[in-house]
Amino acid sequence: MKREMESKSSHLQSPPSPMSATLADVARLAKVSSITVSRVLNHPHLVSEKTAKRVKAAIAKTGYVPNLLAGGLVSQRSRLVVVVIPTVANRVFDATIEHLGQCLADARYQLLLAQSDLSEEGESALIDSILARRPDGLVLTHPLQSPAAREKLLARGIPVIEAWEIHDRPIDTLVGFSHPDAGKAMAEHIIERGYRKVALVWSGDARGTQRRTACEQRLIDAGVHITARHITPVPVLVGYGREAMKALLDESMGMDAVICSIDLLAQGVMAEAQSRGLRIPEDVAVMGYGNLEFAAYTHPRLTTIAIDGALIGQLIAQRLLQRLTGELVTRTSVDDVGFRLVVREST
Repeated sequence: MKREMESKSSHLQSPPSPMSATLADVARLAKVSSITVSRVLNHPHLVSEKTAKRVKAAIAKTGYVPNLLAGGLVSQRSRLVVVVIPTVANRVFDATIEHLGQCLADARYQLLLAQSDLSEEGESALIDSILARRPDGLVLTHPLQSPAAREKLLARGIPVIEAWEIHDRPIDTLVGFSHPDAGKAMAEHIIERGYRKVALVWSGDARGTQRRTACEQRLIDAGVHITARHITPVPVLVGYGREAMKALLDESMGMDAVICSIDLLAQGVMAEAQSRGLRIPEDVAVMGYGNLEFAAYTHPRLTTIAIDGALIGQLIAQRLLQRLTGELVTRTSVDDVGFRLVVREST
């Protein structure tokens, strides 16, 4: 009975965890010094191809993973960059994040995404949580609303890149474009096309409001009648555009063009118009913003404003790395990437 209990107890015990491989283990297996292993990991150009191949084989066999935390204690670098986005559902930032991540990975930095709900109340706590991780840099795809959060970043002094916008109160470095100028360009296109009765279907976010205000003013200055303004919630859904167009048509607003704050809304507007038998652009023209992937494949294809998100990502990485290496010391750098009008059949 006693033997049976001992056997059962032994059966329940967990197997011992294997010890983590160390840099010394890799060096021993590859028959090189620890310094050589370190060079292969950090400065491969200093090591012969034959030696590097042997060390990499040893790393693969042992499952060794460099301890970035230990390296950070020596260099005072976490090799971590945090990017704050309003929501992961927002496809506008996809190209920016992809190219930023690639550039940082090439420089051996890791990218961490954080989501902000755009509320002022939560921003200060979010910034506290980010700073607690000691990132080497921070990228904001939307300006902070919280004065307290802004002051924390100014006090900490880490590189902060504000992206996708140019404004007059930067925390540090700006990489983006003028939203009012983009809104004005949208209006200019509709004016040049000869449309005189325009409805606006717009998201209620701050940047969208900047574009709408500039767009409206240019339309008014040109004598164009704004028949209606339909403001939708954020984050934006295609369905909001369709619901807005339904309301406009049910109320017989008599517009000959609809300008939308984002391509998603324009897609919904077009769907509702076509379901009512309206021809685009003969009966009503539709214009979007963002040049999202589907914009070139709608029927008819959607006129829109294109932003080079990939270029924004590359410039963010360039400015961050310049700041981290001391090549760029100013905290007031501005890169204006501009925007591009893409004229298609919908107008």
